[in-house]
Amino acid sequence: MGTILALAGAVLYGSADFLGGAAARRARPLAVLAITTAAGAVITVVAAGAASAAGPGGHGLPGPAGLTWGAAAGTVGTAGLLMFYVGFSVAPMSVVAPISALASALLPLGVAVAQGERPGPLVIAGGVICLLAVVLVSLERDSETGSVPARLRGLGYGLASGIMFGLFFLFFRSAGASGVLWPVAVARLAGTTIAFGGCLVARVRPVGPGSPRGALPLALASGTVDASANVCYVLATRTGLFGIAVVITALYPGITVLLARFVLGEKMRWLQRIGLVLAGAGLVLVTI
Repeated sequence: MGTILALAGAVLYGSADFLGGAAARRARPLAVLAITTAAGAVITVVAAGAASAAGPGGHGLPGPAGLTWGAAAGTVGTAGLLMFYVGFSVAPMSVVAPISALASALLPLGVAVAQGERPGPLVIAGGVICLLAVVLVSLERDSETGSVPARLRGLGYGLASGIMFGLFFLFFRSAGASGVLWPVAVARLAGTTIAFGGCLVARVRPVGPGSPRGALPLALASGTVDASANVCYVLATRTGLFGIAVVITALYPGITVLLARFVLGEKMRWLQRIGLVLAGAGLVLVTI
């Protein structure tokens, strides 16, 4: 069950990134981010309130610790996304994306191993293959090779955003121990506060009715799907091995690549195709 939920999280995260990326092509990334976080906050707050009203079952309001971890997850997740977007604007995508994806998986995986998780040999092999797939499917085609300074900046932004995403996974794991929906809602509220604060400082107007055509609905859809991914991820960490759940969830760039291929007609590199095949093989080994 944990593997299925983690895979659902990967599909949803990848879809949310695709929708958010499409919106960011029409408006400034920070303006899009403010609306995606706000949309996710509304959805999760309503869902958490409805679940609490329905009765017990782990969906009630958690203690201060769970809410604190949720807020921390939202803070680092939003910061990581901003670093990710900035990295794309100043450095080659082929440097930023794979470094970020790998770091976001290795950090929580290392913590899980240090805390005593010991999966079987086939699961370990599948996890390693999935990590390799994460890097391959994240590789993008650059219009230019990029100078050494640009690639060094890409390394820095990729590593920084990956660490933030890794902490996001870790903090959500701790938040999930105290409930599911309310910590996710708090995370989205914290992310919304940071995103709108960033817009205020940068004097950027969030996307709205007067924004370029399609930006607002894409941003709203991205936030809704991303919030659903958060719920799947938290549930996955509660029903299976945390380290493997993180590795599977980190396959989300592959979903973004597939959507870009079939929806936008973008070409896939042969390395990305190999990565998708490896991802499938890794998932098979993990679920045996």
